[in-house]
Amino acid sequence: MSLFRCLTVLVALFPLLSLVACATSPTGRNQLLLYSDADLDQMGAASFEQQKKEVPISGDSVANRYVECVAAAIVAQLEPGQQSGWEVRVFQSPQVNAFALPGRKIGVYAGLLQVAKTQDQLAAVLGHEVGHVLARHGNERVSQGQLAQMSQAAVAVAVASADMGSETGQMVMAGFGMGAQYGVILPFSRSHESEADTIGLDLMARAGFDPEASVVLWRNMAAASGGPAPPEWSSTHPSNETRIANLEAHMEAAKGMSAEARAAGRRPICGP
Repeated sequence: MSLFRCLTVLVALFPLLSLVACATSPTGRNQLLLYSDADLDQMGAASFEQQKKEVPISGDSVANRYVECVAAAIVAQLEPGQQSGWEVRVFQSPQVNAFALPGRKIGVYAGLLQVAKTQDQLAAVLGHEVGHVLARHGNERVSQGQLAQMSQAAVAVAVASADMGSETGQMVMAGFGMGAQYGVILPFSRSHESEADTIGLDLMARAGFDPEASVVLWRNMAAASGGPAPPEWSSTHPSNETRIANLEAHMEAAKGMSAEARAAGRRPICGP
């Protein structure tokens, strides 16, 4: 089989997969999801249990209550069937990070509390992480990885079947890998981060937190990173400047949501 024919078959495969497993994210973005929610919940729960084995859980009761309070205010804004059963843990680690997983798991590293300095800034982080779960980004990334493996295998077969030297074949495979990484995988991850920022901003605002704290948070993150960030095109995350611009573009609507929440009596008081 010629290289051209193999690649033609490969290209034709993607629309078929899209028809089988197409979905729409909370912001209206088209998605390809190859796994069920139940599958991702199992993966998330298993990953969280492994995390608890590898990183000690903080014994700081004040920090745990604080994080649980902010998380509770965020998840209270989800659909009724999504609000209960969330497990929240603070991990004793200096990492400036947090995560949420399918299966209703939230983890916060203690180091984040040194950068997210107020309850509103912490709410921006937790809203963002819960936004990843709501938008099924984990499913997309696993599905994307599966497709990338299938594509690479198909290209390898095409290269092996084509009449080309080993050096040319290696160049084709290397070019495919670079194209997938920088043309699909990294931009796709950046789109996830931007979408989670938007969803998280809405969640924190509807909970009654100050949405403008999200901008302050990312300025804190930039200061804490110490040193220049990699070029945005080669990064899995948008630049801090891009994130701030995206948040500010949605800020007026978020401020309106927050005002409505506070008028309705939603005024979280968590500390510290």
